[in-house]
Amino acid sequence: MLKWINIIKIHNLWCAMFSSSLLALREGLEAALVVGIVLGALRKMNQARLAGAVWTGVAAAAIVSGAAAVALTLLGYELKDPAEAIFEGLTMLLAAGILTWMIFWMSRQSQKMQAELEAGVQKAAGGGGRALFALAFVAVLREGVELALFLTAATFSSNTSQTVLGALLGLGVAVLLGWLLFAASIRINLKKFFTVTSILLIFFAAGLVGRGVSELVEMRWLPAFVEHVWDVGNILSEESVLGQTLGALFGYSASPSLMQMLAYIVYFVAALLGLRASYGSSRQVDVG
Repeated sequence: MLKWINIIKIHNLWCAMFSSSLLALREGLEAALVVGIVLGALRKMNQARLAGAVWTGVAAAAIVSGAAAVALTLLGYELKDPAEAIFEGLTMLLAAGILTWMIFWMSRQSQKMQAELEAGVQKAAGGGGRALFALAFVAVLREGVELALFLTAATFSSNTSQTVLGALLGLGVAVLLGWLLFAASIRINLKKFFTVTSILLIFFAAGLVGRGVSELVEMRWLPAFVEHVWDVGNILSEESVLGQTLGALFGYSASPSLMQMLAYIVYFVAALLGLRASYGSSRQVDVG
């Protein structure tokens, strides 16, 4: 019996960590690619002595991003209902919006990222260490602040320790992949990687939209239309292992309102169609 209890605990921990690990892996790999391209461009230009400014910018961005994550999380914990529910709902919707923008941006930019960054490094190298510091700081800070917002939203469906542990795992894998890609010259199919993670993140973002709308419906900021479209709690409870898994990953609700369902479905379909169109347009640009 104790063995099964431990297995269930480990399963719940992994499921709660998965979403934050995926987010951290995606954002971390993007940051690692940026840093690797910048350092590689400096080596090509025989300006490796300026690498210290790049690493300083990376460290500064990491500190600021960490502070932003802590501040957002503490703010959410300090608030009391109804302000807490409103904050959670708006944070989830904002995170879903930024996550969607990031998915579409990467689908369009991944093919020409290296050329554009190398051109930026050549320009920044002429300005010395300060310009390279600013280039690395801004590039990594954007990924870091986005991740901070995503993790803040993720803590609302799991606890903070699980979210942080999952994020650290994802960032560790991202750093390893980045190092293998640029230091060991091992190639991975980045297009396939970003396509697969984009689809998984759309599922996660749809869950954020659904949970965010649910919070605002409870606060009467949005109409429910129908309070409970169905109630399958006796079949698949939100407190069960599978229910918690689906809730953490996809925003499962045993008794959703009609507004929550519509928000989830409309977002999911629109995001998938938009992603398909985005990759289609990028292929046309490549052919052209």
